[in-house]
Amino acid sequence: MSRLQIKTASPFETEALGAGIGSLLTPGSFLALRGDLGGGKTCLVRGIVSSVAPQSSHLVASPTYAIMNCYPGDVPVYHFDFYRLTGDDDIRELGFEEFFYGDGVCVVEWSERLTELMPDDTLILLFEYAGDDHRLITITGTGKKSDTLLEQLAERLRQQKIL
Repeated sequence: MSRLQIKTASPFETEALGAGIGSLLTPGSFLALRGDLGGGKTCLVRGIVSSVAPQSSHLVASPTYAIMNCYPGDVPVYHFDFYRLTGDDDIRELGFEEFFYGDGVCVVEWSERLTELMPDDTLILLFEYAGDDHRLITITGTGKKSDTLLEQLAERLRQQKIL
């Protein structure tokens, strides 16, 4: 299990981090986002979509009431918000687990609602307030694919002198 901490100072920096992460994602990638309301999760998703499915980046919005937004592209991005769900049973009943192992990239806000349905190889991103618009984002890999992605991200951020 690998871990990386990044501090962003604005929504723009959080979105740029998302674009950097998105440029490394491949079909089947699963990102589990955690943190308080207004923590920057949707800003990060906007950046991810700008890299993975750029023609859809203008569509990114929090799917709190829709539960899932699909952003079409060569690799589709499935953006879930499980805030209003109670757990695996709700998610299974809605049929969302079929997207978790498909041809797209899955990004799940409020992933704490997943327990046994959480894929084994996941990139977990925890968003914490660090004052004003600052966020401390802790990224943890839980498998070989996510650990490799995290190493690639760390190397890219070192080259950009962000780490």
